[in-house]
Amino acid sequence: MNRILFMAADFLSRPPGFYVMMVAMVLCTALVPFGMTNAVTYALSVAAIVITGVVLIQGYRDTAAIHAKLDEIVVSLRETRNDVVGLEHAEPEEIREKIAMLEQEAAQRNGRAT
Repeated sequence: MNRILFMAADFLSRPPGFYVMMVAMVLCTALVPFGMTNAVTYALSVAAIVITGVVLIQGYRDTAAIHAKLDEIVVSLRETRNDVVGLEHAEPEEIREKIAMLEQEAAQRNGRAT
């Protein structure tokens, strides 16, 4: 199922997919004068849900790719700690604590304690 969702999101996030959605919405809107208001409302609602799903899936993929690239940089630098790799999977409170610790460390390295 994930593969189908990612393929659909990939298609719909590109110009041809956008054009297909636009044509479908125009066709649905053209049906309103023929008394098909309920069908049009349903179709446009489904289209809005699909577009929202595409945005969420693409956002997930982009974020995951950015995290992978940042993790690669952190691991490749010898002077960095690797304890921040995978932090995006931690609980929000743990992330906040780690950020506070890193900011305090950075301030101390710059000669100003927080």
